[in-house]
Amino acid sequence: MAVPKRKTSPHRRGNRRSHDSLRVEAFHECGNCGELKRPHNMCPACGHYNGRLIMEPKGL
Repeated sequence: MAVPKRKTSPHRRGNRRSHDSLRVEAFHECGNCGELKRPHNMCPACGHYNGRLIMEPKGL
């Protein structure tokens, strides 16, 4: 069985894990209602996407 010869230092471990962090998600303003929404997704507040009504929102 393979066993490491030396303990991995915190610096090397941190360099290896540097790409594991979560990215900040991007948000854009909805052109219809002005609420924040994910880009390329339907607005959950008003149900519009690309200027068209896709779904009626649940609260109405």
